[in-house]
Amino acid sequence: MHSGVQVLLILMAIAAFLGVVFEEVIHVNKAKVVLFFGALAWMVLFIAAPDLAFREQVQAALSHNITDIASLWLFLLATMTFVAYLNKKGLIENIIYSILPAHITERKLLFLTGLFCFVFSSIADNITATLVSIALVVSLNLELRKTLRFATLVIFAVNSGGVAMITGDVTTLMIFLANKVEITNLLLLAFPALLAVLLLAGLLSVGLSGEVMIQKSELKPIRGVDKVIAGIFLLTIFGTILGSLLFAIPPVLSFLTGLAVMFLVARFFNEDIENDPILEYIRAIEFETLLFFLGVLLLVGMLQFIGVLQGLTALYDVMPTLGANFLMGLLSALIDNVPLTAALLKSDLEMTTAEWMGLTYAVGVGGSLLIIGSAAGIVAMSKVPGLTFMTYLRSFGLLLMAFAFGFLAVYGVGLLVG
Repeated sequence: MHSGVQVLLILMAIAAFLGVVFEEVIHVNKAKVVLFFGALAWMVLFIAAPDLAFREQVQAALSHNITDIASLWLFLLATMTFVAYLNKKGLIENIIYSILPAHITERKLLFLTGLFCFVFSSIADNITATLVSIALVVSLNLELRKTLRFATLVIFAVNSGGVAMITGDVTTLMIFLANKVEITNLLLLAFPALLAVLLLAGLLSVGLSGEVMIQKSELKPIRGVDKVIAGIFLLTIFGTILGSLLFAIPPVLSFLTGLAVMFLVARFFNEDIENDPILEYIRAIEFETLLFFLGVLLLVGMLQFIGVLQGLTALYDVMPTLGANFLMGLLSALIDNVPLTAALLKSDLEMTTAEWMGLTYAVGVGGSLLIIGSAAGIVAMSKVPGLTFMTYLRSFGLLLMAFAFGFLAVYGVGLLVG
């Protein structure tokens, strides 16, 4: 491929990124911008193909990219439909309000939120944990600057919670399956990762001195069918974990099965009625989020095809491994961590256990540094009014401090293990 075409494609990816950053300035929805450039980039690849053989390579790469996107879309659709139903029926609100006290200090609530997100994302997927946690934050009706602090902690804590579990983060699973770390090494990541979350909570709590009055309105009555569907949701989460561990069943398949069971159970309980059909809850999910994911992953797939991501492994030849791993964490805030990790694994890098543990943490949590760097950030941005790329960027310094602490702490634990 001509170098000029590669430069054009990279510029298009940069333009899409700038469109997200300056969304409030240009007044064009970020999903529309990235979808436009993502689709156009692949059009350029087809048009600029020098011959039929290269065009077939582009077709194969696009088909693989679309398959990955479809899996994510369907997984998100199933997860968000569950959450939309349970939220509409008041079950999530009832659980949250039954746990929280009527009076609690903002600082204590911030720490409890971070701990809840960390633990919940360790047993559930990041997106589900984010949706539930953000619903809690929004329901508090805090002033905007405080809501943004809570949302920032949610994103960082959710990404940190899944990094020590092979079912909690895809990149952790990839590194484990490549035999770079043992399962016991990964479990040891949990302690320093949690300390980093608590450090960020402490930093964000500076200036919070008020008390939150939890307005507990009369709890909605929870019907039998709602309890059953909530049980199906929990069983789907645990079934996804066990199915992935024991039989390598793709998570999307497990969640689609759970969603189908939810539809059938609703019909059995005569819940699927004309004025409230169960399938209508699919329309309640955030399709803007799905379109944003589509555009981002099209751009990332294009960058992987033209070799930009593979070129990143050259950093290990010019700088110390520890520094390169840390830089990979920073880059994962801009580049999807799955293809980034895949490129690093394919390059057959020679690293110690401590360095592989550090890389696992870096690519799993580094996406928290920017709002667009992780699924949790993108979901939160679509749910919290006022949470944009620029408002989230105000906390970059605090996020970087917590991330650096967690990275070094994980590396230190790795040295002890080694």
